[in-house]
Amino acid sequence: MRDLNNMTVMITGASSGFGMIAAKMLVEQGANVVLGARRVDRLQTLSEELGEENVAFQEMDVSNKDQVHALAQLGIDKFKKIDALVNNAGIMPLSLLSAGRTDEWDEMIDINIKGVLYGIDAVLQHMLDKDDGIIINISSVAGLRTFEGSAVYSATKFAVRAISEGLRSESAGKIQVTCIYPGAFKTELGFSIKDTSILERMKTTGMAQIAQPAERVAETIVFALQQEKGVALNEIVIRPTAQPL
Repeated sequence: MRDLNNMTVMITGASSGFGMIAAKMLVEQGANVVLGARRVDRLQTLSEELGEENVAFQEMDVSNKDQVHALAQLGIDKFKKIDALVNNAGIMPLSLLSAGRTDEWDEMIDINIKGVLYGIDAVLQHMLDKDDGIIINISSVAGLRTFEGSAVYSATKFAVRAISEGLRSESAGKIQVTCIYPGAFKTELGFSIKDTSILERMKTTGMAQIAQPAERVAETIVFALQQEKGVALNEIVIRPTAQPL
């Protein structure tokens, strides 16, 4: 297994959930983390907790290409390299197509698709130049199938799968690419759902009751980062055993 000591990992959406927990786990193993999110006050608190010598952070919206590039440069300036990227930022405002919530569709496309592409663009040439790098993209089980209300969200997560496979095939063995498909875990992702009909439906599915701790996905991220150069866990589906979808 690859030693994570002195590895530099850039994480988007690092102010909560999988990203925040993975950052903590990585620093515990000696890694440096470069953290971006819109809620910079949370990043400041996290940096103080982890030790400012191990952390670089700044406010960042993944839908803003310049801000994503600036975060990568911040990490390179402080730690001299970016070894890995975790494209974790995402939103899930589920709704029926008939509801016509087009502003939410646009936001999902900007964050869930463009944000992933901007993250890759910010680090890829740097990784290719040093002939080594790891890119982990967080998709969803909704990127493997659709369900009522998930059409646009699923489309964005299917896109993450396509981007990951394209990156794997184009990187000529230099980049280890992993796409992770989480199911129901305890994060803030559901807070972005505003469609009342979907919220009512979700109350009857029992997903909240079967959701597992976000630590399980963070552990999976760390495990993917530990793979030796020359091999990658290309696709990982992780969900509660009780989850039907």
